[in-house]
Amino acid sequence: MASNQLPPSAVHDSGNNSKEAASTVTVDNDSSVESTGTGSWKHAAFHVATTIATPAAYAPLPFAVSSLGWPFGVVSLVGATLTTWYSSNLIASLWKWNGKKHTTYRHLAGSIYGSWGYWSIAFFQQVASLGNNIAVQIAAGSSLKLPHIHSLRWLNAVCTFSTIGFAGTTIGVTIYNGKKIDRGTISYSLKGSSSSKMFKAFNGLGVIAFSFGDAMLPEIQNTIREPAKKTMYKGIATAYTIIILSYWQLAFFGYWAFGTGVQPFIVASLTTPKWTIVMANLFAVIQICGCFQIYCRPTYALLEEIKVSSDQIGRSLFRIHLQRLLYTSLYMGLITLVAAAMPFFGDFVSICGAIGFTPLDFVFPVLAHLKAGKMPKNSSLIVILNIVIATWFSAVAVMGCIGAVKFIIDDVKTYKFFHDM
Repeated sequence: MASNQLPPSAVHDSGNNSKEAASTVTVDNDSSVESTGTGSWKHAAFHVATTIATPAAYAPLPFAVSSLGWPFGVVSLVGATLTTWYSSNLIASLWKWNGKKHTTYRHLAGSIYGSWGYWSIAFFQQVASLGNNIAVQIAAGSSLKLPHIHSLRWLNAVCTFSTIGFAGTTIGVTIYNGKKIDRGTISYSLKGSSSSKMFKAFNGLGVIAFSFGDAMLPEIQNTIREPAKKTMYKGIATAYTIIILSYWQLAFFGYWAFGTGVQPFIVASLTTPKWTIVMANLFAVIQICGCFQIYCRPTYALLEEIKVSSDQIGRSLFRIHLQRLLYTSLYMGLITLVAAAMPFFGDFVSICGAIGFTPLDFVFPVLAHLKAGKMPKNSSLIVILNIVIATWFSAVAVMGCIGAVKFIIDDVKTYKFFHDM
C-alpha cells in the first residue's frame, strides 16, 4: 500500500522546515521531469476557457446577481472577474519559482508550504473536481480517457467555440424574451425577511465563486511550451477576454430580463423561440464533454499516485488497465447518480464554489505568492492587496457555505429524489 506522505518534489527546500519535511518523504513523483510541453498560447486559452466558462458556470450568474441586487451583484461579479484574472497570473508566475518544475497544483502547494500544503490543495482540488463534474452533469440533465491534457486541445477548441455559441445564443434569446415580457411585471427588489435576504446573498456569493473556478492551472501550464510564463499569461488574457464579454452580458441581461424571478439555470427561464433554446442546450452538452474530461484528471491522477503506481510492479498490463477501468467507471457512475438524485443546481454550485474553488482560485494564489517571496521591491501595496483578497474571500467561502447549506436543507424538505427522471 502506498504511503500517504508528501512526494519529494512537493517538499519546499528553503527555510528551517526543509529538513523536517524531507524526513517525511517516501514516494516519488514526476514533477522534477523537464517539460515536454508543446502547446501554444491558443491551446492554453482553449484549456482555461473550457475549465472556467462552462454552462454550469454561465447559467446561474443571473440568479446570483438577482440574489445580491444590482449594486452588490455588479460589484461582486466584476470584482470576482478581476481577482481571478489576477490570481491566475500569480499562479502562472510561480512556474519554476524555486528552480524546479511542479506539474500539478498540489505539488506546487507542497513546494511552498510543505506536506500540509500538498494535502490541503489535494483535498480542495478533489472537492472542486467532484463538485464541478456533478454540477455539469446536472446542467447536462437540465439541457438534455484521454492520456494528457494537451491531447484535449482540439476537443477544447471545439468546446471553446461551443462556450461562445452557448453564451451568444443564450444572451440573444434572453434579450428577445426580455423585450417580449411586460416590463411592468418585472421586479428587482429583494424579497423576504432580513435573514432570508442575507442567506440569499451568501448563496449568490458562492455561486459567483463557482463560476470562476479553475483547479487546473499548473496542470495546464505543464502542457505549454517555453517560455511557459509568457505563453500562459497570453492564454489567460485571451480566455478572460472571452469570459468578460460573455459572463457580464449574460449575468446582467439575464437579471434585467427576468428580475428576481430568474431561474438558477437561466435556460429554464427562456420560452421562445424553441429552436434557439434547443441550440443553446446542444452547445451546453458539447462544452460539457470537454470540461468533464479535464476535471476528472485530478481525481484520476491522485488515485494513480496513491494506489496504481505502487501496485503495478509485477502486475500484467491487462490488470493495470482493468484496475483503471474499474475506478474510472465507479467515479463516473457515482457522480451521475448524485447528479440525478439531487439536482439542487443553484445551491449545489454555491457550496462547491465555497468549499472547493474559493480556496483554490482566490485565497491560495495570493498567499502562495507572498510565501514564495516573489514580491518585487517597494511592493507594500501589493502585499496589502493580497492580504485583503485572502481575508475577504475566506469570508466569502464561509458565507457561501452557510447560504448553500441553508437552502439545501429547505429544498430537501419538499424535494423527491430522482424527481427529474
